[in-house]
Amino acid sequence: HVDGFRFDTINFFFCDKQLRDNPALPPERRDYSTAPEVNPYNWQDHIYSKSQPENLEFLRRMRALMDEYPAIAAVGEVGDGRRSLKTVAAYTNGGDKLHMCYTFDMLGSEFSAAHFRRSIANFQSVVKDGWVCWAFSNHDVERHVSRWMQEGDDPEHLARFAVTLLSSFRGSICLYQGEELGLEEAEIAYEDLTDPYGIRFWPAYKGRDGCRTP
Repeated sequence: HVDGFRFDTINFFFCDKQLRDNPALPPERRDYSTAPEVNPYNWQDHIYSKSQPENLEFLRRMRALMDEYPAIAAVGEVGDGRRSLKTVAAYTNGGDKLHMCYTFDMLGSEFSAAHFRRSIANFQSVVKDGWVCWAFSNHDVERHVSRWMQEGDDPEHLARFAVTLLSSFRGSICLYQGEELGLEEAEIAYEDLTDPYGIRFWPAYKGRDGCRTP
């Protein structure tokens, strides 16, 4: 029995009909929360390669099909930089597209009450009647226990606090495998890497094998 689907990069399904090139993005406007600084992906303003209007009609067709089956849910991953919340709103409002989306808002290095409050408030003000799926870790970023731990911190205490905090947010949540055990990022030697991303950008970026292990 399938309870639903998680759609990776849900806003990447269509590109510009005219196949226009994305414009260059000035350094001061680059957002490194969705990709490491060394990745040329950050050097473009992705106005033509994702989040195209045709995607909305596709999502409506997909939702209509899913609604023919009971108790099915769809969650989409939205990576759209500073436009992410507007994209989430478009994809979840109205009850005729995705049931929920998650973004990269809480997958970065900032760990403060002000950051969490701001992220939640921004979502509620922009997305309105849409629904969010909050996450602290996933298969693309350093595990949050390692990402947020300061010198002298107790990793077990931080892990317990984080899952309690995440569970208190209004919305649905994603627990990444190992998060329930409080796993930290694994140290992987270069010769043991399997992630092409890490192999290409080593040592400035060590890739995603550390969060995908074991």
